[in-house]
Amino acid sequence: MSVRVVAIINQKGGVGKTTTSTNLTHALAKKGYKVTVIDLDPQGHLAVSFGVTSMQISGIDAVMLDEKNVEQQVIAARDNLQLIVAGPRLQEIEQLTDGGAKRGDLLRKALHENLQDQDFVFVDCPPSSGVLVANALFAADEILIPMTSDFLALQGLSHLVGTLKRFESALKKKYKISLVMARYVTRRRISKEVLNTMLKHFPQQVLATVIRESSVLAECPSSGKTILEYRPGSRSARDFRDLADAFLEDKVM
Repeated sequence: MSVRVVAIINQKGGVGKTTTSTNLTHALAKKGYKVTVIDLDPQGHLAVSFGVTSMQISGIDAVMLDEKNVEQQVIAARDNLQLIVAGPRLQEIEQLTDGGAKRGDLLRKALHENLQDQDFVFVDCPPSSGVLVANALFAADEILIPMTSDFLALQGLSHLVGTLKRFESALKKKYKISLVMARYVTRRRISKEVLNTMLKHFPQQVLATVIRESSVLAECPSSGKTILEYRPGSRSARDFRDLADAFLEDKVM
């Protein structure tokens, strides 16, 4: 079975992309799956979340500039889990105008041809719609969209879906699209309204587990630990273990 390449994407910031990328990939790795996660955001927050604090290590930037092979850039982050950091030159790629299609193919080939021993490759995308996100969409087979439980998130989702449809048309492919409520505030009425709207417009696509908003999830990155390490017995850790099951089993609401 070929590697599954999943882009974690939402053009709106603050929706929990990196939190989802960090904790979902670790939960899958702890279940025995071989997982690679790539930080495609120049801010480099994913690497920090795993305890990699040097911003000067080259990473996926060198792969996309055709200077390094993807295998040379992997860092063993946890058992069964390897990380490819953003690298200090990733921001430059967002400004490049030449060789865009070829560079997109470099990323796609690197992931599909050189990471065949992996079960999953996750790409943590930046909150934008530029060259980097285009590269991720070129390479990915599946899209995972983290959402917050507020009205503006729905508007952003509508814009994102339009972008995905344009890529599907241009690339002659159909993405497997899943949504996850990544920052759910249980005591707010708007949370339930947003979730119900998602279920109405995306039937059979909203994963069955919601990730409830909690302060402990916000604390994890400062320690360089995932929630499964920082507070393994917490409700948030349980949410991410359940999310991994829902993702693997296509369990939807």
